[in-house]
Amino acid sequence: MAQEPRILGDLSELGEGSAAVAAAEAPAEPKIDAQGRAYATGKRKDAVARVWIKRGSGKITVNGRDQETYFARPVLRMVINQPFKIAGREGEFDVICTVAGGGLSGQAGAVKHGISRALTFFEPDLRGALKAAGFLTRDSRTVERKKYGRHKARRSPQFSKR
Repeated sequence: MAQEPRILGDLSELGEGSAAVAAAEAPAEPKIDAQGRAYATGKRKDAVARVWIKRGSGKITVNGRDQETYFARPVLRMVINQPFKIAGREGEFDVICTVAGGGLSGQAGAVKHGISRALTFFEPDLRGALKAAGFLTRDSRTVERKKYGRHKARRSPQFSKR
């Protein structure tokens, strides 16, 4: 058997270890297209959101409509703005997104997920704050399917002794 390195100085002789350490320390580069936008996809329940963010005045457009008309409930607008609040970037980015599938609640969650991912692509330094808040993780909870012999997913037919 070959001898294993015992001290950090011996690791430099291996060659691969020093390259891995250098790659880990290098700052991540932003992923921005020619128009100065960052793109990400967000998902929640059955909804899928395609999100583009760019520097601007804080205007959010969903499926060609303003967020106030598309998401009429204030709670849904609050959900969409959570990533900006956590990152401390309220009113600094314009958001253009298209959403398909699901209901309004799932669509708002999908837009939030997409905005969070796009923010990390635009400014990689924000990843820690958004990850700690749980915005980068896709919420995998979906509706349970209906089973054969049941009224719903788990609801059994009513029992009668007669």
